[in-house]
Amino acid sequence: MVEVAVTGAAGRMGREVLAAAADREIEVAFAVNRSPVDEPIAGVDVESSDDFEALLADHEPAVVVDFTGPESAVDYAAACAEAGVALVTGTTGFDEAGLADLKATSESTAILKASNFSRGVAALRLAVQEATAALPDADIELTETHHNAKRDAPSGTAKTLLDDIEDVREDISERVHGREGEAPRSADEIGVHARRAGDIAGEHEVLLGGSNEVLSLTHRAGDRSIFADGALDAAVWLADREAGWYDFFEVIEG
Repeated sequence: MVEVAVTGAAGRMGREVLAAAADREIEVAFAVNRSPVDEPIAGVDVESSDDFEALLADHEPAVVVDFTGPESAVDYAAACAEAGVALVTGTTGFDEAGLADLKATSESTAILKASNFSRGVAALRLAVQEATAALPDADIELTETHHNAKRDAPSGTAKTLLDDIEDVREDISERVHGREGEAPRSADEIGVHARRAGDIAGEHEVLLGGSNEVLSLTHRAGDRSIFADGALDAAVWLADREAGWYDFFEVIEG
């Protein structure tokens, strides 16, 4: 049985991870949250994130599962490295410096970062790469939709898809975020559109438009539990791995 610790326990994804762990052979060593939590979540008492380093030392989990914010994720990673504990993080919104810090920390402990832990999104990424290569002259637009409390836009998943597209289409040199007024489309751009509404778990569509044909590739998450399940799959896979930088495709490939 793999023992995990959970950060951001009272957040949307933290709650999902704790609930998913309760249904699997995964023991939650401890859970922390930045603000006080009076009641247990999925049967787990939630402690202050101020005590994170001491809790790591006392409980010695195999892996920490993190869905918080960029700054806190970097701090949690540093503490994990000091304690010799692996880290799975689905946190998004890192700037270049934060991502560089996280990658540097992976030299001391195993870190697996993914913008999305859905196996369906992994399949979407592969399909988008193949479609982009097969339709080299298509105009490409990406639209993503999330709940009204999501902080970063575009989403981390959208940025990953954009990177995938640009890896195939070297002629694309500009990301245009929305359009307003007179805005004719240029051949070297990709349109990016972010929508926020209600409690939508996540939708991503990549549209490729050519002469007399349109291809649309879409993934819709029906519930956040799919992301929690994927993160726990990653935690089980990452336990006892050597220090390094890992991604979710490696989990899927076994």
